[in-house]
Amino acid sequence: MTDIATFVPSVATDQLAVDTLRFLAADMVEAAQSGHPGMPMGAAPMAWTLWSRHLRHDPADPEWADRDRFVLSAGHGSALLYGLLHLFGYDLPVSELKRFRQLGSRTPGHPEYGDTAGVECTTGPLGQGLAMAVGMALAERMTAARYPEITGHRTYAIVGDGCLMEGVSHEVASFAGHLGLGGLIVLWDDNEITIDGAVGRSCSDDQVARFAAYGWHTEVVADGTDIAAIDAALMRAKGDPRPSFLAVRTVIGHGAPGVAGTSKAHGAPLGAEQLARAKELAGWTLPSFAVPEQVAATCAVLATIGGEEHATWLEEFAAFDAVAPERAAEFRRARARLLPAELLPALEAVAAEAPRATRQSSQACLTAAMAVMPELVGGSADLAGSTGTVCGEVVNRDDFASSAIAFGIREFGMAAILNGMSLHGGFRVFGSTFLVFADYLRPALRLSALMKQPVIYVLTHDSIAVGEDGPTHQPVEHVESLRVIPGVQVLRPANDAETVLAWELALSRVDGPTALILSRQSLPQFEVGIESRTGDSAADAELASANVARGIDIVATGSEVALAAGVAERLRAEGYDVRVVSALDRSRFIADPSAHTISIEAGSTAGWAGLVDLAIGIDEFGHSGPGDEVMAHHGFTVAAVLDRIREYLDGAP
Repeated sequence: MTDIATFVPSVATDQLAVDTLRFLAADMVEAAQSGHPGMPMGAAPMAWTLWSRHLRHDPADPEWADRDRFVLSAGHGSALLYGLLHLFGYDLPVSELKRFRQLGSRTPGHPEYGDTAGVECTTGPLGQGLAMAVGMALAERMTAARYPEITGHRTYAIVGDGCLMEGVSHEVASFAGHLGLGGLIVLWDDNEITIDGAVGRSCSDDQVARFAAYGWHTEVVADGTDIAAIDAALMRAKGDPRPSFLAVRTVIGHGAPGVAGTSKAHGAPLGAEQLARAKELAGWTLPSFAVPEQVAATCAVLATIGGEEHATWLEEFAAFDAVAPERAAEFRRARARLLPAELLPALEAVAAEAPRATRQSSQACLTAAMAVMPELVGGSADLAGSTGTVCGEVVNRDDFASSAIAFGIREFGMAAILNGMSLHGGFRVFGSTFLVFADYLRPALRLSALMKQPVIYVLTHDSIAVGEDGPTHQPVEHVESLRVIPGVQVLRPANDAETVLAWELALSRVDGPTALILSRQSLPQFEVGIESRTGDSAADAELASANVARGIDIVATGSEVALAAGVAERLRAEGYDVRVVSALDRSRFIADPSAHTISIEAGSTAGWAGLVDLAIGIDEFGHSGPGDEVMAHHGFTVAAVLDRIREYLDGAP
């Protein structure tokens, strides 16, 4: 079998391949009259060096479990990635390159996970690609600790200046250095240009010193066109036990006269005249979108090498399966995201009789689930005790076999790392913080939804009932703000039984993220009707009182369900027919037009207003004080809610 380390293209082939990548990218942008030609033209040599000498992958099977991962964090340079995928034989024909940035094409403006074979994650929001690469590298280390016989891949990323300026890059680079994530190699496209001009206008960080301070192996490649130097730096990085940061000095828009080295190359086509001049200076005489036979043949050989490496791994897996069939079956089940048969009985045994906070109910669910799902891993942004996510010894640089991850106070980084771990495969992941701090992680949660990744977000301290910590820690608009993100399942359980159901729904879902909204304060264990398990939208999670005639429907979520039950009892004593509905998942709730429908939720009324006749909530910030006093101050008592309902009924038709 040919080894990628011993098959080295000639100098002439290298230059031809680099020019091919440059001009494929420029041709794509020119055809679309939209896009970013500069980054691909400058970074083509480092990308070619990586893909032709180091990247272990099989274009015939982009989902091979032990492939190296490659992340183009600087997603605006997507044309570079599409050129690589096309050259190496992924399912991306030249016809798709010609449809760059067009509706329905497999070459969207930024790489989109699921749209294009070989794209490992959605990038474009700068810094998040780097963060997801950290997550992939962590998942690799944790997989290797569990399955060392069949794991041996690396994670590579190309980042730009913008990625390094974004705050999330600091969070995840610090985290990766702390854990010593060897096998993570980041190449920095150091071209000193952003959209508005020179980097020096806004940033003078010593990035190499910064990453060295994090505990990374660092190196500078002074000439980004020197393939031998880039190759040597990559070899040294692969031999270092630390994560590696390679600063590669490049020229944006390399070879385009009058544009190279300026922000003009960043976000606009070169123009037909400039592109023709660039090709002339490079001695390029082929038509647009052409691939020289020499380059195509070399890439075909490299793709064959990748296929042979994959075949060898399959033999290794078969040998592993023969000696450890239970572990091999567990590996396959986890990668397929299939739940173990023991999960539902384990969760259903959790329900208790005594009142307790749903964060505590969730902790019991998590403990039960992790006992039968070794692939369920995660942690918190330094709040495990408060969020109910304590789950054993934490992963550290000497032991990646544990299931608990201490993310530190890095909410955004945590969520983006979880995305990378989920994309890597083999794990079901969760992260936790206070609900109010969902603001810090929202951009990564949005990508979870966009990429349809089943990341579970455990968000506790769910209302102004947080109390003494005051309005900075009391969420008001947050539940509603999560509900408006397409594809996010938002569940706010009201007791143990609903918390069990919420975890069942979250773990059963494989096509998007779930946010579990959990209380700090204790809640009573009222009875829930059997309809809560049917998924019937109108009957979902209703109380035992559902069988009475419906003159008034009171729909509530979480801790306000108990309040709704108290209000309903008083109204029934006054002769009203009342039903109480616990809307675990508000998206399933459908109001009964024949009843007066009233909602109670200790949060923004914006989303409820269009669904019900009267929305009782809070549309202002809270106050510092004991939680029950703060709730009472804002009208969340039986007496205050009764007054609101009576006032409504007095004026209702």
